[in-house]
Amino acid sequence: MKKKILLPTDFSKNAWNAIVYAIELYKNEVCDFYILNVFNSTGYALESMTIPEPGERLYEEAKEKSEKGLTKILERLSFRDDNPDHKFFMVSQFNSLLEGIKNLVDKKDIELIVMGTKGDSDAANIIYGNNTVLVMEKMRSCPVLAIPKEACFKTPKEIVFPTDYKTHFKRRELKYLIEIAQISNAAIRILHISDSDELTEEQKNNKQLLEENFEGIEYSFHTLHNVGVRSGLSSFVESRESDMVTFINRKHTFFGSIFSKPMVKNLGYHSKVPVLALHDIK
Repeated sequence: MKKKILLPTDFSKNAWNAIVYAIELYKNEVCDFYILNVFNSTGYALESMTIPEPGERLYEEAKEKSEKGLTKILERLSFRDDNPDHKFFMVSQFNSLLEGIKNLVDKKDIELIVMGTKGDSDAANIIYGNNTVLVMEKMRSCPVLAIPKEACFKTPKEIVFPTDYKTHFKRRELKYLIEIAQISNAAIRILHISDSDELTEEQKNNKQLLEENFEGIEYSFHTLHNVGVRSGLSSFVESRESDMVTFINRKHTFFGSIFSKPMVKNLGYHSKVPVLALHDIK
């Protein structure tokens, strides 16, 4: 079945890197890729308090810049010798990034967003750009795969899935993780970071649910004791040279505790490893 993948771009190197990563990851699949650039005419507030309309100079200049950038991307893609079952659609929108993404996800029934972690600003001290964190937090209808600037594509062999086993897992929440593991032939390493030696009955049941969900793919359970979640996850990923980290981004729980914005700057290891944010399904 055909996949529909959204690739937002601000024409930075990091955004191009994310496009290439998505194409390589799904190189054997039938895919429609929607490459989205949102434009707004910065500076319009100085000249008037109204938002520029089509036909006005600032709007038309921003639109032209956006369309030219997308044309260049299409040209670069035409030089690649990729899967003939990959189709590319360029979308230029006057919008904010989040609204543009929401709009396209709904309109085209997009099932995965792949984007770079740094935008044009590329400040060295910000590991995840505000836009990426915003999209990961707010786009609750669609998984987001964030690709760091330093991540050159190699087929994932190991995906780390940190969990506290305190929440119930639904198969459809894990669907995209299972699919990536299957198409890449990757193993899933389930990481539990704990202060206690014993799991509660509820945690044991949730662990068993994971075993049922991951049946048919390679997986293993790992536990680290008496270490902070962030440093434990970081050292686990680094020591094993894992290729991807995935979370279920439940509202205000585990993922939130790691990815609340002040912490994002401290996640140094993420500058090398793609992160897949899945969402809980109510």
